[in-house]
Amino acid sequence: MDAVRVAAHAKLNLLLRILAREAHGRGYHQIETAFALLELADELVVRRAESGIALTVHGPDLGPPQANLAVRAAQAVLEATGGRFGVTIELTKRIPARAGLGGGSSDAAAALHAVNALAGNVVPRYELLQLGVRLGDRWWDELYPEPAARGPVVLDAGAFTGWGSVGRLGGNDFEIPVFGKHPALRDLYERLAQTHPLWVRLCGSGSAVAAVYANDRLRDDARLVLGEKHQQLMSTLTRATAAPGPEPLP
Repeated sequence: MDAVRVAAHAKLNLLLRILAREAHGRGYHQIETAFALLELADELVVRRAESGIALTVHGPDLGPPQANLAVRAAQAVLEATGGRFGVTIELTKRIPARAGLGGGSSDAAAALHAVNALAGNVVPRYELLQLGVRLGDRWWDELYPEPAARGPVVLDAGAFTGWGSVGRLGGNDFEIPVFGKHPALRDLYERLAQTHPLWVRLCGSGSAVAAVYANDRLRDDARLVLGEKHQQLMSTLTRATAAPGPEPLP
């Protein structure tokens, strides 16, 4: 196998609680969270090369390649497999950067899986999890079906009988400090809340705010009410199944 394509899906924090700082960690806090996967996704095409890592981005400028999480993830797998080959990464960026939708961490998880597939899946999944933790441990949900010690709390399926029940589980602890510092986000949140959504939350630590609607008509009505003079609007769907793995390319 010389090339694979893999999707890196955005995700919503359905709730996000910041808990105590770890006694022996690296400045991390424990968190309590649950995610919903979205259809909105970046795409990575990863190909074998003689050596090194080359990154091409279709989309906004993401800064120097060596700081990109997908590049760092690819490097981690290449080192774990003995550096027998290099890779080129073609990243089509659709998830807004620095929006709190997990785009960077999803890209990293996708790169881990893709490079491992090109290496013949020689790195076991639990070792991929450890590689992710060393890079910054923000993508346990894409890598491993069970929560790590520093990771999400798994809630009983009964907690998600409807969006109303999800809303009663709790909010996002970042909302108060972020809205205090950025009044425009508070204003957007309040305007979204008036468009009859089932659920509305700040995404992660920002800068996106998400709302979920019962049907397309209510969503489209909200778009008309809000307009795009003061913000960019994006529409997508929640995803009911896990993201597929790397797809071999000819």
